[in-house]
Amino acid sequence: MTVSIPGPLVRPYGDATGDGMVQVSFTLPLPHDKRAEGAALQLAAKMGMEPALLVHAKAIGPDFTFFVVYGSVTHLVDVREVQVVEREFPLLTAKEVNAEIKKRLRRKLVVVGACIGTDAHTVGIDAILNIKGFAGEKGLEYYREMTVVNLGAQVLVPDLVNTAREVRADAVLVSQVVTQRDAHIHNTTEMSAAFREAFPAGQVPLLVVGGPRFEEGSAGALGVDRIFGRGTTPGEVASYLVHELVTPRTSPEPRGRQR
Repeated sequence: MTVSIPGPLVRPYGDATGDGMVQVSFTLPLPHDKRAEGAALQLAAKMGMEPALLVHAKAIGPDFTFFVVYGSVTHLVDVREVQVVEREFPLLTAKEVNAEIKKRLRRKLVVVGACIGTDAHTVGIDAILNIKGFAGEKGLEYYREMTVVNLGAQVLVPDLVNTAREVRADAVLVSQVVTQRDAHIHNTTEMSAAFREAFPAGQVPLLVVGGPRFEEGSAGALGVDRIFGRGTTPGEVASYLVHELVTPRTSPEPRGRQR
């Protein structure tokens, strides 16, 4: 069987290879009528979809309409220009994580998790922390060498900082799902600034945030140590914590909470 390897230039695939077909959805602040449907097709044309087919339109209340448009685009993607953040640490099993912590840290690794601000969506943080876990992997509560404090939803940043100080947290995990008006960005930068103001240099807990709308590579700009995106598993987070807080490194810079 011969397997074709795609070249560096690719275009979307719909019904046939290279046909450039894509499907997009959006909402316009217009009541659902023929004029609104025409506006949707006009927008699709300006986005480079030619020809464009309106496959779905549904009123959202009296003043808005949701659309799905299907059509062809001429744009190409050069995969040589795609930049990704590669995982720089090995994935460990739960047994290996526990063994590393017990051998090298010689105490429990303390993790505090929360959804901050007005974010009430705990699915993400619970998937990482709760023993039920996610994607067939147990959450961090399952790891016998970790102490996990899950503060839940809508936690104020000062309360998160105080709890991290009280339990002497090694790492703080924050989930942000609500992204309207860049709430996840504002909450994260506020949180990171608060921790650096409250803790002496070199004693700030490892700050980790996760959510579907964070951009890879933006951790430095947000003042955190790591960003995890959609589909992250508990095992990945546990392996990262061991990599950053437990495994010996040659770098003289302090990492995580100094005891």
